[in-house]
Amino acid sequence: MADREKGGFWVGAAAALFYPLAYLSRREYRNFEGIPRTGPVLLVMNHVSHLDPAVDAVFVHQAKRVPRFLAKASLVRVPIFGKIMTGAGSIPVARGTSSAGDSLKAAHQALEDGKVIVIYPEGTITKDPEFWPKHSQTGVARLALANDVPVIPCARWGTQEVLNGYTKKFRPLPRKTVTHVVGEPVDLSAYRDKSPTPDVLREVTDLLMAEVTTLLADIRGEEPPAKAGRDA
Repeated sequence: MADREKGGFWVGAAAALFYPLAYLSRREYRNFEGIPRTGPVLLVMNHVSHLDPAVDAVFVHQAKRVPRFLAKASLVRVPIFGKIMTGAGSIPVARGTSSAGDSLKAAHQALEDGKVIVIYPEGTITKDPEFWPKHSQTGVARLALANDVPVIPCARWGTQEVLNGYTKKFRPLPRKTVTHVVGEPVDLSAYRDKSPTPDVLREVTDLLMAEVTTLLADIRGEEPPAKAGRDA
């Protein structure tokens, strides 16, 4: 098995902060070996709770990788937490500003350097009352098409039971189970020779989020609503 990817001081600080948060719940990992232990990876995930980055960071770290998150700029302005996130290599995204393109450039470079990028295409926790994925931004498609790396869908479920971002209820007890399931790399070969027009980017984004939604439906044992992930 590959050695653990080296992280450094800030990754250690993140682990010291995130592991206790992740251990508030029981953890179930399915197809955990689907995360490559070396090389670049674009990990595409759903977003149901503000607890997700901590829990997902531990999940990736358990695979002996160091996650780099594409995170909302507001998160990295949070005292202590933001410093740790940026120090550990996360990339702030200021959507709708002139610096948004810089975030994608930094993500491209991280993939070229063989890193794991974790992206929540929805950009924030889902606005769906039943926690299914909603409308997603096309930055994930830009990254996926511009970099010939494994693009892996992954769904996580259960964090919303611990911390609900809309009701603000924090309920660590009784302990909940948070489940992650890793999908197979998505074959994007049919799109790589196409010009990245808005229509192509939207199609690829919807394809990736459909894969995430299928994995989430498997965890939940439920059928997703029609066109999950495509409504604004």
